[in-house]
Amino acid sequence: QLPDFIGSQRRMFEFFCGVPALVVPDNLRSAISKPCRYDPDTNPSYAQFIEHYATAVLPARPYRPQDKANVESGVQVVQRWILARLRHQTFVGLAELNAEIMRLLTILNQKPFQKLPGCRESVFLDLDKPALKPLPEEGYQFKKYKSFRAGMDYHVMLNNHFDSVPHKYSGELIDIWFNQHMVECYFEGNNIANHLYSEVVGGQSTIAHHMPKKHQKHSKQSKERFLKWASQIGANTQIVVQKIFDDKSHPEQGYRSCNGLISATKKYGEARLEQACAYGVLLGAYSRKSIVSILENSLDQSPLTNTVKMVSASDLVH
Repeated sequence: QLPDFIGSQRRMFEFFCGVPALVVPDNLRSAISKPCRYDPDTNPSYAQFIEHYATAVLPARPYRPQDKANVESGVQVVQRWILARLRHQTFVGLAELNAEIMRLLTILNQKPFQKLPGCRESVFLDLDKPALKPLPEEGYQFKKYKSFRAGMDYHVMLNNHFDSVPHKYSGELIDIWFNQHMVECYFEGNNIANHLYSEVVGGQSTIAHHMPKKHQKHSKQSKERFLKWASQIGANTQIVVQKIFDDKSHPEQGYRSCNGLISATKKYGEARLEQACAYGVLLGAYSRKSIVSILENSLDQSPLTNTVKMVSASDLVH
């Protein structure tokens, strides 16, 4: 759904059947993120809207209403002339109200001037209409904006879902434009990846050619490194790490979870991690999130954990 301000401007362009060379808005937050007399910062979403219509934005100076005096005067005329005629009427639904406003607006625009020839509509057709730029061929689709740094597994997290970017951008700050249909990833203004939007929490959308060319060799070495580390902690930790890789369609997708387990050892120690993994194996909870939750709630130190038979290396399922 479009923000009110952007939606109203889009309807204005469509009503005019054209786009002006310059838009002069107020300094509202949905348009201008940082007002400044000399160099204001445009809100990213509004900047994208302006770019789509190939126009420019020059906000009025802060606390300088005279920059938009003619516009404000025109709004006042419309409000007084139309709203005065609506104040005693009752409407069933917004569509009926909008239809009546449009009817009255047409009458107002065709009403002859008192001291000048023509009317508002004729002046618009003769003076303003020829100066407007055409509307873009494709309709505008609103996109939200966020920025995230790509992880070592060349994925960025958007609403708890992971989308891949080319592996060479690992560690880089990625600009993301998204709506309910698409996710577009940009680096320094260049589009580097597109994905269908997904609401699967914890899921991953990975494009094959985003992976390194030596993906198989690299993944084998990295997977072996994590499994070797896990075996040094204990048999239960090794089971959890193996299960993490088994549940991923690509080994690189398990790197983030394994690094999370390594990070947990820095806070809780290797012994508690092994106990938490034993508790997780007992419950069938093998994810990093489950293991960390067990540690945070000290479930690994509960009496139930003490009754769990610690598996040995011979118990591992290959």
